[in-house]
Amino acid sequence: QVQLVESGGGLVQAGGSLRLSCAASGRAFSNYVMAWFRQAPGKEREFVARIGWGGGSTYYVDSVKGRFTISRDNAKNTVYLQMNNLKPDDTAVYYCGARAVGTSTYDHWGQGTQVTVSS
Repeated sequence: QVQLVESGGGLVQAGGSLRLSCAASGRAFSNYVMAWFRQAPGKEREFVARIGWGGGSTYYVDSVKGRFTISRDNAKNTVYLQMNNLKPDDTAVYYCGARAVGTSTYDHWGQGTQVTVSS
């Protein structure tokens, strides 16, 4: 099992930046593919970005490409999401998810952190 705790959310004006962090505890962090998802009010949870166990493989949803960067520090058991040029449409609760390498289901989740972007 791995436990996840997100932090770094807040209120920011459009065009601003935030850096989310997700601290993991429990089993070997480097055995997990990590991802960020988000859920806006009245909408389903959507995938935002993921990063492979070694940090060299990343993938983003089209709407955040060029603005968001996912990274990880396996020595600190932490994954980050740097969000630049934020837009009101980025407003959502952001969740950190983990899945074991070789599996397809994210089955470990944090409690979420609210990001609000004002226009």
